[in-house]
Amino acid sequence: MPVFTQVVLYTAADGRAAFRDEAIEFTEGTPASMLTPLLASGGYQLRHSPVGFRSTFHCTGTPQWVFILSGQMEIGLQDGSTRVFKPGEHFYSADTLPAGATFDAAVHGHWSRQVGDAPLQTLFVRGDESVRASGGAGG
Repeated sequence: MPVFTQVVLYTAADGRAAFRDEAIEFTEGTPASMLTPLLASGGYQLRHSPVGFRSTFHCTGTPQWVFILSGQMEIGLQDGSTRVFKPGEHFYSADTLPAGATFDAAVHGHWSRQVGDAPLQTLFVRGDESVRASGGAGG
């Protein structure tokens, strides 16, 4: 059975952001047009980041899919590792602040930046809070 590899940016047990890959199986549809189960969403936004954009360390407020439409986006973690996402690539951003924690820029979150000569355009698709609360798809 084919799978879609969902790249997840999440908060590890130590409170630091990390990446992991999760498989989403295509369990529905027909052999000619296989589908995943319907995944709930809570709306979407488009974002334009000009050449030179770079954020400071931050946590994701609301878990969401991030799809790179044009340009390139680099994500940096507290351990110094980075990952570049190009047009057509994605990740699920779910590195929220741990419950009861106060944000510490030396421990929590990630930074992002535009890479290269082209502005960065992204599509953010928010997860559905009720699905995450019930243990469904999300992160």
